[in-house]
Amino acid sequence: METDPSESEAGFAGLGLRAELLRALTNLGYEEPTPIQQGAIPPLIEGHDLVGQAATGTGKTAAFALPLLQGLKPAGRDAGPSALVLVPTRELAEQVSQAVHRYGRDLGVRVLPVYGGQPIGRQLQVLNRGVDVVVGTPGRVLDHIERETLRLGDIRTVVLDEADEMLDMGFAEDIEAILAETPESRQTVLFSATMPPRIDGIARRHLRNPTRITMGRKAVEPGELPLVRQSAYVVARAHRAAALGRILDVETPTAAIVFCRTREEVDQVTETLNGRGYRAEALHGGMSQDQRDRVMGRLRGGSTELLVATDVAARGLDVEQLTHVINFNVPVAPEAYVHRIGRVGRAGREGSAITLAEPREQRMLKAIERLTGQRITLEKLPTVTDLRARRLEVTRTALQASLETDDLERFRVVLDSLTDEFDVEDVALAAVKLLHEAAGGDRDEDEIPTPSLPPEGRRAAARDNRAPGGKVARLFFGIGRRAGVRPQDLVGAIAGEAGLHSRDIGAIQITDRFSLVEVPEPAADRVIAAMQRATIRGRRPTVRRERFAR
Repeated sequence: METDPSESEAGFAGLGLRAELLRALTNLGYEEPTPIQQGAIPPLIEGHDLVGQAATGTGKTAAFALPLLQGLKPAGRDAGPSALVLVPTRELAEQVSQAVHRYGRDLGVRVLPVYGGQPIGRQLQVLNRGVDVVVGTPGRVLDHIERETLRLGDIRTVVLDEADEMLDMGFAEDIEAILAETPESRQTVLFSATMPPRIDGIARRHLRNPTRITMGRKAVEPGELPLVRQSAYVVARAHRAAALGRILDVETPTAAIVFCRTREEVDQVTETLNGRGYRAEALHGGMSQDQRDRVMGRLRGGSTELLVATDVAARGLDVEQLTHVINFNVPVAPEAYVHRIGRVGRAGREGSAITLAEPREQRMLKAIERLTGQRITLEKLPTVTDLRARRLEVTRTALQASLETDDLERFRVVLDSLTDEFDVEDVALAAVKLLHEAAGGDRDEDEIPTPSLPPEGRRAAARDNRAPGGKVARLFFGIGRRAGVRPQDLVGAIAGEAGLHSRDIGAIQITDRFSLVEVPEPAADRVIAAMQRATIRGRRPTVRRERFAR
């Protein structure tokens, strides 16, 4: 069964969601569903299985979480969870768990993330008290099943999120084993950024006449894109607001729009920017038309330099003097990116489009590049030194403009009186200092840390950093055949915890009491450190370099 997301009625209220969920979405500032949500939510509420091809950043978490919560019936202490979401990494398990909790707050949903590297004792306690939704990585979920601490007999919905990533990390057999523990009557949902034959094979074996949604990419016609300098900065979510302020300090836009995903985010970003000294105004669907008109008047009049807005609120805006469009997040669809950057670079003028991306959103940037046929340059975030140099340049430019255009003669009496006592060069330096400090000066700022790479980035780094000749290190794992260890257990654990691609893991030798695994030499120490926090088959083995060459 095929569905076209564009045919769905606009607005979350038109998707058949219960009042508690609509209230949660309103409180979170969500204004309208994304295309994947429009296409997926109605058939999932109706009980259909679903296969969705959608990348990170398209809103797919809400696309499966809202229907999952729609029919939720809280489990008792002795009942197992009613929904299971499988994800490839601990980071995604935490994100999905938090999202399900936020959406289902008014329903009293009990959600538990389970993944390697987290104390299993706490997970056991929560499972014993009863949970409604479990979000976990395949290895840890299977570990709980084998311990008989997670019962899946009451499961009504299973979601495989980022299925292609899970297969790349060696979790195929674990997924099959987990699905075998769930009722055949379950609803099964599969999301994947790509659809290779092995993903289609899982869909054929485990899904029943699924609805299929593919977020297709409409090609951009030649000449549609404006004259825009396109760049992106990769920054962790926790440092996005600080990064935005620093980028604005360096770019010094005449007028800019900062796009955010939700009303709540708009308000938070606006407050942060005003605290940094910018004249920023919020624009979102929670404002009256009169309020919007006043905001736009101040922007066009020059009393406001930054507009922080959602896509819905910014529809139809045409600001003549706009120089910058900034995406506080990667847009949920590449087409939205094209629409946004079309607001600058009009009438032959050049403009700038800047995007802040989390490490795991880099493939969304690649999707945008494929759609537009244009490169988005990855820039290095300005350092504190860069920022101070830029502020000094702004001070110099202001002084130069004053020297060229202002009537300075009336200040000569001050200069003459000071030069009777001080050197004229020292007087000039003191004046520059006062101007610089009045404009904000060099306020104390911390360096923004370089974000840790996502699994795909870490894998690429491991490949790029290999020593000449493909030098490898052999690692000793203090667990072997007697503990039931299989090659896929080792591959899955290393890929999931240390971020190596399965193809980067070399020969594996498993004996009764220990195992030996070859990894690229540059990645060896990282693997050892990561595995010290991980469990394999319910145990935390000793991991070190092999002491004796074989």
